[in-house]
Amino acid sequence: MASHDPRIDAYLERAEEFAQPVLEHLRAIVHATCPNVEETIKWGFPHFMHAGSILCSMAAFKQHVAFGFWKGKLIDGIEPVDPDQSAMGQFGRLRRIDDLPGKRSLAGFIRQAMKLNEQGTRQPLSKRSTRSRAVSMPPELAAGLARSRRSREHFEKLPPGQQREYLEWIAEGKQVATRKRRSEQAIDWLSDGKPRNWRYMRKN
Repeated sequence: MASHDPRIDAYLERAEEFAQPVLEHLRAIVHATCPNVEETIKWGFPHFMHAGSILCSMAAFKQHVAFGFWKGKLIDGIEPVDPDQSAMGQFGRLRRIDDLPGKRSLAGFIRQAMKLNEQGTRQPLSKRSTRSRAVSMPPELAAGLARSRRSREHFEKLPPGQQREYLEWIAEGKQVATRKRRSEQAIDWLSDGKPRNWRYMRKN
C-alpha cells in the first residue's frame, strides 16, 4: 500500500469532529481501490494522484465535507446533486458517511477515474473554458479598485487565471445590484489578498 502523506494526517486532525470519519472513510476506499495511489496537498486540501494526474480530492469545511473526481464529467453513474446541496466535487455537502454512495459504487467510480488517467484522457473543457480567455473588466469592479489602492495592488499581483475568476464572477451577475454586491465583496477579499475561491484553500 502506498504511504500516507503526513500533511494529510495533520489535515484530518484539524478537521471538524463530524468531518474526520468521512475523510478517513474516503481515504481508506481510495487506497483500497487504487493501492499505488499517491497522496499530496494541492491548493490547501488533500488530493490523490494516479498515473501522473489528479484522481480525486477531498476537503473539509466548517459544516460539510466535499469529495470529487478531477475528471468527474467523464465518470458514469454519479447521480446529480440537489442544487441546494451543491458543493465542490460531485457529491454535494457531506456531513456523514451515509451521505456518500456505498463502498462498491465509490470503488467503481474510482476505477473509472483510474482508467481515464491511465489512458491519458484529458479533463473536458467547460463551456466557459472554450470562450475567449480575455474578459472585460466590469465597471463595478473597476470603480471599487479605483477607490482601494490596497485591493488594486493585490488584484494586480494575482495570476491571470485568478484575476479572471473575479472578472467572470462579477460579470455573470444579471442584475446591476448583484454585480455591485459581488464587486463590494471582491474588494473586501482583495484587501486581504484573497483569491476568489479562497474558501477552498486551507493551510497545509
